[in-house]
Amino acid sequence: MISQTCKLVLLAAVLGSSPAYAKKPPKPVSAPVVTPIFARNFTPIDRFYSARKDALLWMSNREAQVALIQLLRDAPIDGFTRGPDLATQIEGAITAAQTGTPAAATSADRLMSQALIDYVQSLYTQVPGMTYGDNWVRPKAPSGETILATAARAPSLAAHMDEVWNLNPVYAQLRKAAVEEAKLPNGGQSARLALNLSRARFKPPSNKFILVDIASARLWMYENGAPVDSMKVVVGKNEVDPKSGASLRTPMLAGVMYYAIYNPYWHVPDHLVRLNIAPAVAKLGPNALKGNKYEVVDSWSSNPVIVDPATVDWKAVSAGTAHALLRQKPTGANSMGKMKFPFENGLGIYLHDTPHKEYFKEAVRTLSNGCIRLERAADFGSWMMGRPARPEDTSAELTVPFPQGVPIYVTYLTALPDTGKIAYGKDVYGWDARAPMTGQAVVQAAGAGS
Repeated sequence: MISQTCKLVLLAAVLGSSPAYAKKPPKPVSAPVVTPIFARNFTPIDRFYSARKDALLWMSNREAQVALIQLLRDAPIDGFTRGPDLATQIEGAITAAQTGTPAAATSADRLMSQALIDYVQSLYTQVPGMTYGDNWVRPKAPSGETILATAARAPSLAAHMDEVWNLNPVYAQLRKAAVEEAKLPNGGQSARLALNLSRARFKPPSNKFILVDIASARLWMYENGAPVDSMKVVVGKNEVDPKSGASLRTPMLAGVMYYAIYNPYWHVPDHLVRLNIAPAVAKLGPNALKGNKYEVVDSWSSNPVIVDPATVDWKAVSAGTAHALLRQKPTGANSMGKMKFPFENGLGIYLHDTPHKEYFKEAVRTLSNGCIRLERAADFGSWMMGRPARPEDTSAELTVPFPQGVPIYVTYLTALPDTGKIAYGKDVYGWDARAPMTGQAVVQAAGAGS
């Protein structure tokens, strides 16, 4: 006989080994979700101070406090009009922190850090009136954490405040002059300098860039923070096409140059076709085009269809009721000269050589139809390529890439650094006179507290 105890043992063994009778395992208990500190603190200020274990940046550095306050007092020169008010708030917060309350010191320190973020990021706004043709040169403000981390790593925080606004060599010299002028009675030339600063407020993304100033009709080639060469240019006429309403003025642009074109075709502007060429062809016949090596094409593509000029109603083109696309064949005598330097901008503006070297003898060189003519195109091309530019190596149009893309800024400056001083030029397009900011407003803001 099997004892009752044995029966119970056998029954337990059977039930434990059978899937049908086995106990279901208990549901796993989820561990409590712990939100990381960086997920909870989502502002740049919070993330910066959390990474530092809440160590303060400013409160033990009186020299840096003074430098930041002065930076903010001068900030209207940079277009940051809130600067003086922030400086006053910071002075009050520092005074309150002197009572020894830890919370007051933390609040003052964070206020100074946020003010620095706001100021630096304001420097990276787009230049008013400038067209950006490439995202590489479009202003991109650094993050708040990057701004504060850079400041914290600086050998001297106070010295960093004295150079944090240094976007490019032209901006740096104009700004120093503007700050000094603001100290003079009625602000001196600070308002005019501030206006020009707004047009020079760009941070080149590489150590090699091109600056074209429309007002003085000059071009500079910059490398490693210094100009390595300069030349005269010809810019657009201060005129508007009476029929189309299109401006012939060279616009402010920012883009990137990636290649040159040797022996380029000249795509004749519409208003020149209508006003100059079409009337002559209507009078003399289609053969009038051959002498100047003009061709009628169906598009501005790289391989257009050549159109028989006899099929064009030249009287209608002259009247503006019909349209004709003309290009001039590659020769040293066409308006492009031997070299062309395109860059994407959406407006069809580019730099190019010219056979009309006599234009560079003129004091005022607003003589083109909008594009920019170079005094020494071959020298410019050699600098861009890093080797001699030889467009004579071919008689056909040829695209030649550069080793690297080079940013170009076309702006309008009636105040320019010149051998340690500021040279004030003519407002050839009248853009200064139509600027929205009044001089007195800049003087009052920038002069406060200085």
